[in-house]
Amino acid sequence: MGQETVGKKEKEKKKAKDRQEKAQRKEERKANNNKGKSLEDMLAYVDEDGNLSSTPPDPRKRKEINIEDIQLGAAKQVTEVREVIRKGVVTFFNDAKGYGFINDLQSQESVFVHINQLSEPIKERDKVTFEVEMGPKGLSAIKVKKGS
Repeated sequence: MGQETVGKKEKEKKKAKDRQEKAQRKEERKANNNKGKSLEDMLAYVDEDGNLSSTPPDPRKRKEINIEDIQLGAAKQVTEVREVIRKGVVTFFNDAKGYGFINDLQSQESVFVHINQLSEPIKERDKVTFEVEMGPKGLSAIKVKKGS
């Protein structure tokens, strides 16, 4: 009745091996313990190129940065407006929502127009004159007037 099967012996060997590996990992953790290190051992510095370093940066290589030169957010797009007054045709306008689009006759671009930029009411297929400015999402028509 005290006989052990081959499967039981293998399981016991595996358990003993696992216990031994666990004890070995525990000893390695104790040997590599970071507790008790001094502040200097834990500090990391950033060099002039922005890389982490274990040595303090050289104060002679310090660069002065002007606060006004720092840009937050996306860069504003700068575009030239060659023609002051453009001509176009209203391709879409929604009175209820207060916006639409004008097709520029010269460049064939679609230009956004808001109801606040109208001098008089417009509807689809009206010929208009307008000026453009760069809005947050592209060209916007301003000073929109009916006419040819």
